[in-house]
Parts: sequence; structure tokens; C-alpha cells
Amino acid sequence: METYYVSSLWCVPRHFFDQLGETDQSNCLFCRGSAVWSRVSEPLHIYIYIFVCCYINVLLNIEYSLFLNDIIEDDKECFSLSVSGARSLSMTAQLQAQVQTKSKKTLARPGVKNIVLVEGVRTPFLLSGTTYADLMPHDLARAALQGLLHRTGLPKDAVDYIIYGTVIQEVKTSNVAREAALGAGFSDKIPAHTVTMACISSNQAMTSAVGLIAAGQCDSVVAGGVEFMSDVPIRHSRKMRKTMLSLNRAKTLGQRLSLIGSIRLAHLSPELPAVAEFSTAETMGHSADRLAAAFGVSRIEQDEFAVRSHTLAKQAQDAGLLQDVISFKVPGRDIVSKDNGIRPSSMEQMGKLKPAFVKPHGTVTAANSSFLTDGASAALIMSEEKALAMGYKPKAYLRDFVYVSQDPKDQLLLGPTYGTPKVLERAGLTMSDIDVFEFHEAFAGQIMANMKALDSDWFGQTYLGRKSKVGAPPMEKFNLWGGSLSLGHPFGATGCRLVTTVAHRLQKEGGQYGLVAACAAGGQVITVLKVYYECLHGFSAI
Repeated sequence: METYYVSSLWCVPRHFFDQLGETDQSNCLFCRGSAVWSRVSEPLHIYIYIFVCCYINVLLNIEYSLFLNDIIEDDKECFSLSVSGARSLSMTAQLQAQVQTKSKKTLARPGVKNIVLVEGVRTPFLLSGTTYADLMPHDLARAALQGLLHRTGLPKDAVDYIIYGTVIQEVKTSNVAREAALGAGFSDKIPAHTVTMACISSNQAMTSAVGLIAAGQCDSVVAGGVEFMSDVPIRHSRKMRKTMLSLNRAKTLGQRLSLIGSIRLAHLSPELPAVAEFSTAETMGHSADRLAAAFGVSRIEQDEFAVRSHTLAKQAQDAGLLQDVISFKVPGRDIVSKDNGIRPSSMEQMGKLKPAFVKPHGTVTAANSSFLTDGASAALIMSEEKALAMGYKPKAYLRDFVYVSQDPKDQLLLGPTYGTPKVLERAGLTMSDIDVFEFHEAFAGQIMANMKALDSDWFGQTYLGRKSKVGAPPMEKFNLWGGSLSLGHPFGATGCRLVTTVAHRLQKEGGQYGLVAACAAGGQVITVLKVYYECLHGFSAI
């Protein structure tokens, strides 16, 4: 009579178990401490044992993975199970065939906490100067936080820290994270701070959250970002500011009159927020135009990519795929529930627009550039242990991230090309392993230039120190629900959108690995690697 090793889910012949070496046994699903194993020799005993364990597991609401290839962390061939004399109650012959596929790495690191994305939401991203025009930045941030609370049912005192990113700060609410948190009803005992890192500010908020959790300082952090371009701070000229400050310090009427008399017409010229790089005095649009020219990206290629972005965004919006968008009742106005910058067009219409930055021969236009946007986002990040203890089903593991910087003059927007190979090398992966790509679309020319750089042996050898090219992401995996060109780009909020979109796409498309890359002012970039949670923790019902 064959001896079997059984649990509530599996029934495995002894000869299979005995073939495993000591190391393999330690990595094998059948040997995990979460399962209780017994050795039995009679088929009747097997069925009784399985029935009892199944009943207990139903009571405890324990869920198991069906697929060994998503459990075994080493990159080995999964084991083909052949059970005679007894049948697993929850594994059919069809599923037995499926588990013979090659396993993928979980990217877990020994001694490092598993950190997960539980949920991510955002307000609709709107063109600046439209429905949000009369609000303030903290109003949008508060709406995103309240939307996160509503969607997750998170107790308002269950968060250890709140971090927000923003770029152009409202002087009245310089720490917008704190003001928004208090407005959303979070406990006043929860610390909050605001970070800024240009277009990757909310990415910085999220990775700061990861750092706090990894260091053991926190178990639950809310990270997000906000940008409000409808009302940006406009300053007096420096001469006027100096005069006004001196006037405030003047002690006699004569001193005040003298200072007032020194004011000239030039003093009244306002200072708008800088749209140029401080270090180079060049606008980002101008830099994008030069980058496109350097890599031979044509106007037609840029317009085609912009049309693709808007078309895919419209399809995703109509299909209800943009699950991160929450409805927001704007005070004094209607409820907003959709992004309003998605406008599919034709190549003929796109071709009518004139260059916006390098005139008259440039290729970057208003239509193939991201537009000024108002919006906010928020994400709940936890240690896996905390998330499961609170009853949450995480969306994805946040496995790794890399920040890089390069020349802000000639490679301002080329960061994804530098960051992508670094994060892949750290994980031991290649481009072909990635199932979902989400790159920030600042400009269509910037995206196409990065594609060409990634696909260039010369660039890889000359600038990346590689023997050959990295390889460009396949378009069938790239930004399939639109991007910043169509959905909008609130500088401080886009990062959370990218990360949340990857999680949702992995779920929808059945992938395991997702990669986010976003460039930012100053020649900086972040690349984030994610692993879909359910792919490693598939659930089955007995």
C-alpha cells in the first residue's frame, strides 16, 4: 500500500516527497509550516483526514494557493504531481497540468519585511482652470484621503504616518499633508509631512512610506500627492518685495514716504512660478524638443503616440477600467467622476498645431505634450503582516525602487533609460520578464526618445556601460490605459496613479511583474518594481 502525505488541500505520494533533497524540502509547499501534515497508509483514512481538515479550514477562513509555480521562490521547474489511489478534493487533472509551468521569482528578500500596496485612489484629473478652479490644494488632497478612507473602511486612527508630495506649494498650507489629513478627519495624533521632487513627488512620498515600514518605524502609512495649477502663487518682483519689507520696518513718516517714492513701474512686474530649469534656464518643453531631435523622433511619431494615448485612455474610461478614480462633489458645483482631458483626435487634426517651444521648426506641440492639470491621489501602504491582520487583500508587493539622476541639460527627460536597467538588475530580471509597463508621459517625444535609447546598442555601450542595449518595452504591454498625455499630469499626484494603475493592470491582464518609470525636473527619475499579490497568493474554494 502506498503511503501518502496529506493536508487539507493536497494528497501527495510518499515516493514523491522522498525524492526531494533537504534544500528542496525546505522550499516545498508541502513542507511549509502553515500546513499540518500527517502520514497515513489507508485511502479511507486519507478521505477522513482531508474532510476534517477542510471543515476546520472553512471555520478559520484559511485560503490556499492552487499554483505551486507562484509559491516556490527559487527559479526551478515546478513539480508534476502524480497521485494514485487518492485524489485531492480541490485539484483537478486540468490544474495539475497547469502547475507544470516554470515558476517566477517572488523577489522576496530574507530578513526584509514584505510591503504591500493595499489600495490607491485619486480624484478625477481635470484641466486647470475648469471645475476645480475655486478650490485650494488641500481641498483636493482632503477629497483623495476621504475617498481612500471610504473605499478601504480604514479606521481614522489606524494610520501611523501620512506623507504627501506637491511641487508648487500654496504658501498658506505649506505642509499640505497635515492640513489635508486634519480636514479629512484623521487623528491629530498622526504625524504628517510634505515632500517635493518635481513630477515624482508622490513617488517620493510612497518610497518614504516604504522606508518607514522597512525600518520598523511604522506598519501603516498613507502616501499621496496633490497639484493645483488653477491658482499658483504669483510674487511681486524682488525689488518690490525689498521695498515692501523695508516699508514695514520704517519708523517715521519720512522714511515711509521716501520708500514709497522709490517705487518705479518696473517694480510692479510680477514673478510667475518658474517653468524653466533653474540650472539651465531652459523650459522642459524646449528640452523635450531637443531630445526628440537628438534621437530622430519625428513629428509624426509624436503625434501618433499622442493619438494612441488618448484613444487607449478613452477605451479604458468607457470600459470602467480606471478603478482608482473616485467621485468628488465640488462645493457649489456638480459631482465630478471622470477625467476631462481625454480627447481622442485624428492625425489630421494633430498636424494642424504649430510647435509650442522651438519655433518654427520644432516638433513638440500642445497636443503631444501633457497639459496643466489639477488633481490629487492617495495610497494605503502597509506591511503585509499588518494588512492581513486587518483583513485587507493587498493589490501588489512593492518590491524595489531606484532613484537616478543625470545631466539636466541634454538628458533631462532620459531618466527611464537609466533607471530601468538598474532596477531590473537588482531583481535579477530582464525586460522580457515584465508583464506591465507604466511610463510617465511628459511629452510624446520624451517617450519615443527613451524607447530608442533603450533599444540602442550604441547608447547602452556609451552611456550605460553595458555590452548591448537594454531593449525597449513592447507596445502591447506599455501604457495600455492611456497616460499623462491623455489622463492629465498633476505634478505632485501622478506617481500614485502610475503605481496604482500597474496593480490594476496586473490583475486585469493576469501578469506578475510590473514596472513604473517616471522622469522629473532636474534630470531625476524613479523606477519602481512591483509584484502582483494575488499571483503569488491565488485563492481556491474547496
